[in-house]
Amino acid sequence: MIYFIGAGSGDPELITVKGKRLIDEADVIIYAGSLVNPQVLCDAKETAEIFNSASMTLPEVIEVMRTGVEAGKKVVRVHTGDPSIYGAHREQMEELDKLGIEYQVIPGVSSFLAAAASLKKEYTLPGVSQTVILTRMEGRTPVPEPEHIERLAAHRSSMVVFLSVGEIDTLSEKLRMGGYPADTPAAVVYKASWEEEKIVTGTLLDIADKVKAAAIRKTALVLVGGFLGDKFERSRLYDEHFSHEFRKGKE
Repeated sequence: MIYFIGAGSGDPELITVKGKRLIDEADVIIYAGSLVNPQVLCDAKETAEIFNSASMTLPEVIEVMRTGVEAGKKVVRVHTGDPSIYGAHREQMEELDKLGIEYQVIPGVSSFLAAAASLKKEYTLPGVSQTVILTRMEGRTPVPEPEHIERLAAHRSSMVVFLSVGEIDTLSEKLRMGGYPADTPAAVVYKASWEEEKIVTGTLLDIADKVKAAAIRKTALVLVGGFLGDKFERSRLYDEHFSHEFRKGKE
């Protein structure tokens, strides 16, 4: 059995109890060393074989998994954040299916959630946005034509842009061209929840200059939208005049 584990956004305590237990019990650990905080592995068994996948190819990763399973060992594959978001674990699962090897996925805390926590913001504010777009700008890896940043910006929803802070000038321009006003609040969170976390805030007009001044070039999220501002409507969920299944509102 292979366990794909979301290690969380960086803070070693932001991992599920289940994920932590499986790592601590593992005989073979393959982790994304360029992104996963090594402290997540601090309680691994002394006898555990640990592989850093940053320098490995897909066939090499699969071979370690296959060898471990055939030897009757517990194997874990540790991804940053949650493996379902830019985790590239679907291709690994496809290869395991071909080999008839069973696997489970243990979810984790994505960096986009840690970033909101650090900013003390809520993506889905009544009267502002009820939609969150998680995306990335095209670069060395293209994106489907309907998902180009300019098209997504037309919705003016809450947006989190991964893997794009290195092109912050172009990103800001495309977001404005697509429909966000120049004064739309924006924030960049570098290594959300890590000890070295940095937060830069501004608008689409000045965020690029601020990010460059902070020397942030990678490992950061770009957040855009009115949810970063101060204007919103109160939720009806706790409105004393609003009735629902568990409470009758006041007349």
